[in-house]
Amino acid sequence: MQVRVCANRAEMSAALAPIWHYFGQLPPTEDAIKHFLRVLEPQRMHAAFDGDAAVAGSGSFPFDLTVPGGQVKAAGVTVVGVLPTHRRRGLLRAMKRSMIDDAHARGEAVAVLWATEDTIYGQFGYGMASMAAEIDVPREHTRALAEVDVPGAARLVPLDEAEPLIAPVYERVAQETPGMFARTSAWWQDRLLVDHPWQRRGGGALRCAVWEHDGQSRGYAFYRVNQMFERGSSSGHVFVVEAMGDSPQATHAIWRFLFEIDLLARFKAGLLPLDHPLLLSVSEPRRLNMALRDGLWVRLIDVGAALSARSYANDDSVVFDVTDEFCPWNAGRWHVGRGKVEKTTADADLACDIRSLGCVYLGGFTFGQLARSLRVTEMRAGAIARADAMFHSGRLPWCPEIF
Repeated sequence: MQVRVCANRAEMSAALAPIWHYFGQLPPTEDAIKHFLRVLEPQRMHAAFDGDAAVAGSGSFPFDLTVPGGQVKAAGVTVVGVLPTHRRRGLLRAMKRSMIDDAHARGEAVAVLWATEDTIYGQFGYGMASMAAEIDVPREHTRALAEVDVPGAARLVPLDEAEPLIAPVYERVAQETPGMFARTSAWWQDRLLVDHPWQRRGGGALRCAVWEHDGQSRGYAFYRVNQMFERGSSSGHVFVVEAMGDSPQATHAIWRFLFEIDLLARFKAGLLPLDHPLLLSVSEPRRLNMALRDGLWVRLIDVGAALSARSYANDDSVVFDVTDEFCPWNAGRWHVGRGKVEKTTADADLACDIRSLGCVYLGGFTFGQLARSLRVTEMRAGAIARADAMFHSGRLPWCPEIF
């Protein structure tokens, strides 16, 4: 069996089939391939071939990923799957090897993904880098803690007219939020502003609302009205796919619009950041029924380039002793801080593996948390506190979509 990049559209289509299998679908249609080709070229799709048949596949989107104080070129790993006929033969590991080596050659310093199974990716150096929250709140418990008069108004917008109104809002939020990535026009048109029947899962059509003030879009929401009636009363819910504003006021306004949609019993949303303002802006936060799950997983492919791409909260410096069996070029001692990131022979302040470094990279976790979980060793007294002060970020990482 051979693992390599796909040479053309036909091979890419065959390489997508394994993950379609695990989601209960027949191999991708020509329409599905057309949409994928807009955002993922065949040369970014890796496949394992048994003879001429593709039996496993893995792709990576080219992302400009926001990190604290900057951006970094990243590989957004997606559509990873091995057919059940070829499991436990090392094909996943071979594909990860091929993908990481390819990303390294392209100058992509980081790989990010959403893990379908949380036991898989640690063996390849990925660390859980953020958390995501979901809510399920009854209508009668959505009252705001304080009534705030935000100037502006909401307007419903057809999907085919939405991009120029909402893309600038997203861009402003993404520039300040670690874990978000720049969206191209093709990404908007082929990933977000489409409403495939399979995405509805028996629910309502995708809607878009825009919050405008002084002729400018300041917030937006994608949502579905999933209506049901029991004994004459609504038992349905609004599912919020994505909602954000470019200021605290705009965020408040677009969520108040959603909560005030009539004739629905509940409001549900997923993939929210842990520091979402809803937790402190509703009068009954317990009624949000907030539940947590893992969010982005991060793999530093090039430690020097990745740590150089982000900023630090002070001018201190720390020396890390990093272990990395899968990417041995990262292993060794790294001096981080005072305007430079470089290999060094100096004594280490902290020792950790590459997975743990991925956990703190976006600011989602701290070295103190890692130490309490026995995942980092303090080689010099006070080094954990110093590293946490350096890596401090003003907001928690957030990625509002699974890619």
